[in-house]
Amino acid sequence: MKSAVVLAPGLNRDRDMITALAQVSGQAPQTLWQTETTLPDGLDLIVIPGGFSFGDYLRCGAIAARMPVMRAVADAAERGVMVMGVCNGFQILVEAGLLPGALMRNTSLKFVSREVKLEVANANTAFTRRFEPNQVIRCPVAHHDGNYFADGETLARLEGEGQVAFRYAEGTNPNGSMNDIAGIVNDKGNVLGLMPHPENLIEAAHGGEDGRAIFESALAKVA
Repeated sequence: MKSAVVLAPGLNRDRDMITALAQVSGQAPQTLWQTETTLPDGLDLIVIPGGFSFGDYLRCGAIAARMPVMRAVADAAERGVMVMGVCNGFQILVEAGLLPGALMRNTSLKFVSREVKLEVANANTAFTRRFEPNQVIRCPVAHHDGNYFADGETLARLEGEGQVAFRYAEGTNPNGSMNDIAGIVNDKGNVLGLMPHPENLIEAAHGGEDGRAIFESALAKVA
């Protein structure tokens, strides 16, 4: 799998993501600086990692969504390239219009850093095919603005068309997100936004491998 990780000021989970992609795929990902306007040929997966891009000024992800590289990422997504945004990356994808809805301040008004449970709400996407339907996994979160919101029509469409990929399970919703939504895909199924950090639970040294299957699912799609 040929992958790439977007780099920008304030994105501080890039090394974790690079390590996860290299370990799962056996091939080190390329890096894309935020000013780049063209992408390497043949990319299978582009990942926007977590952090606090541009200091989260204005709104989380609002400035980063307007990075030159995001135009190229949007074009690649339109062509069917897989794109994944984790935490701040999810916020960036929403602000860039690649995913619907909004990510608001946690209902606790506090930064949350802990482990949660996730239910695989749709096991038939490019990012979940290595899971069983409704499987519950562990995954860490670390965010201040993960409260997913969408208007009634959008929410009904996401639920009706199977675009909810992951939900917080067993009462572990850390942010007040509507319908316990933790991750969604676009209508084509090739763009995933996810608040929890699967890259931080892929090996025994992390205390478990529950997040590994997300990357293995993407790898299986192109294998």
